[in-house]
Order: sequence, then C-alpha cells, then structure tokens
Amino acid sequence: MTTTTRQIQLTARPQGRPQPSDFRTVEVELPDPADGQVLVRNTVLSVDPYMRGRMNDVKSYVPAYGLDEPLEGGAVGVVEQSTSEDVPVGATVQHMAGWREHAVLDAGQVRVLDTDAAPASAYLGALGMPGLTAWVGLTAIAPVTDGDRVFVSGAAGAVGSLAGQIARRLGASKVIGSAGSADKTAWLREIGYDVALDYTAAPIGSQLRDHGPVDVYFDNVGGDHLEAAIQHSADFARFALCGGIAGYDTPVPGPRNMMLAVARRLTLRGFIVSDHAELAGEFYRTVGPWLASGEVTYRETVLEGLDRTVEGFLGLGEGANTGKMLIRLDTAE
Repeated sequence: MTTTTRQIQLTARPQGRPQPSDFRTVEVELPDPADGQVLVRNTVLSVDPYMRGRMNDVKSYVPAYGLDEPLEGGAVGVVEQSTSEDVPVGATVQHMAGWREHAVLDAGQVRVLDTDAAPASAYLGALGMPGLTAWVGLTAIAPVTDGDRVFVSGAAGAVGSLAGQIARRLGASKVIGSAGSADKTAWLREIGYDVALDYTAAPIGSQLRDHGPVDVYFDNVGGDHLEAAIQHSADFARFALCGGIAGYDTPVPGPRNMMLAVARRLTLRGFIVSDHAELAGEFYRTVGPWLASGEVTYRETVLEGLDRTVEGFLGLGEGANTGKMLIRLDTAE
C-alpha cells in the first residue's frame, strides 16, 4: 500500500536572501519499503544555517540541493513499517531525510535513538550535530586550556549556546558571548556566560575591547565579529572558524586587520564537523552526562507544522531562534 505524504522542494536558486517563492510543498506517493528498508513518519525536523550554502549550485564540501527535489536535513521520527530485523516498527530514529512528513529509507540510513536518555529532539541539537560541532571546535580545532579567555559569536544559537558551556567545563577562566538582543544576552548569562554582548547595541569591536585579550575564538558569524576577535586577540590565540552567517546571503568584506594574524602568531582554522566523526563517541560520553545532570542546558525554538518549515529556516537569518530551531510535525494518527 502506497503512502501519500508531503515534502518541500527547492524550485529556484536563491539570489541573496532566500524567499518563500524559492520553495514549494508538493504531495507525493511513497512505495512500501523494500527488503531492508523502513517507512519513517517524521515528528521533528531540523533547519540549520549550513542549508543556505547547499541551495547554491557551487562546488562545496557537500552536494548542492537539486531543483524540484526534496531538500534534506536532520530529522527524527517513528518507524511505521519495517522489513529490517535491525530497526523494528515503533522505534524512534534519526536520519537526514527532513523537509518532509514521511520517508522510505534503507535501514543503514537511520540510527535508533535512546529516548529514555534524552528527548528525541535533543538528538537534533544538544546531542546532535550542533553539540558535536561545539565539542569538535573547542577540543580538536582550537583546544581550550585552563585559564583561557574564550569568545563565542552567535552565542545564543544552537552551536554557540553549547560552545560557551563546554568551554567553561574545559577550563576557561572567562567566557564571552555575542547575541542580537537583550533577551538573548540575558539568557546567555543565565547559562553561565561571564559576559554577554548585544551586538545591536554598539559595534562589537568596541564592546569586546574591555574583555580581552581573547585566547580562543569560536566563530559562527564572520564579518565584523571576526575582525573584532583578531583585534582583541592574545598572542598565539586559536580561532575555530565554524560559520559566517553574516555573509551567507550577501558576501561581506574580509577583516581589515589580517596583518595582526602575523604579528600575534594566530591560528585560524576552518572546520566541518563531518570530518571529525571519530570524536562523536567522546562527545556523547562526556557531554551526555552533563546534559543529564543539568550542568549543561539547552533551549529550543519550535514551530508547529510542515507548512512553517520555510519560515523557520528563513528565521535563522533574522535571529528568530534562541537555541535550536525545530519544526514539530503533527503526530496525530
């Protein structure tokens, strides 16, 4: 028996900031699972800043989304049909066939989740790619050592909010974060940031001046934040370049003070979390108990229904989320 479902497709390559007209929702029919496959009903979808890059038809570390095809992204859901002994009906699983209500997948494409250890949605955020990204950046790319001053840009997002808390537990003496509103900076102080800077209130460089020099910089923003971190860096500071949301839709000029990278012997290293899968076990063993005990916390911004997926994605570029942006689908039978 075929399953009728809805999915969101990309219909045009965005020019600058994506528009709702670049997407469409279509109804399709899915076949029954073949041998070794499962039918998953998605319950929560992830939208993430990196998805913007995949909408461009350019060579990158991950293939571009195809036009008139469903977009992809992290999701969790419940297995409704299965022809695999390894993935039973009723299991909660994680996979990459998001932006849709249902998906037929090979059993090897899904990961069965322990929802007794954490809610399913946490595996898309604090215990998922964002949390692992923060861990990789601060342990393998720009390792935090005892006494370091750490600056995190975009600190109220899914990655940044975990990065600050992890930095503290790795021995940082001072953790500084930037965010785009007074409410967000107040939350950062609640979760353990020593200093929270509202970049809408004054230039980030002038605000950071009183809190450096910075030994470790975790960059989610680029642009003026990267320039400010260079300006107020310590000698031999380490920079983990994770993202540059300031320039995702429209390119922004590079830092004007790059000569300081030479004078201060800085290390600036970009990274992609998928290159560091070997650190996932260490991450789960270390950060999982911190989350379970409440030592590390997280927040989710949740929109309801597939029809709000595009809204949620576009909201990432406007700062509409605090913590992880998620889309919860209607789970009624």
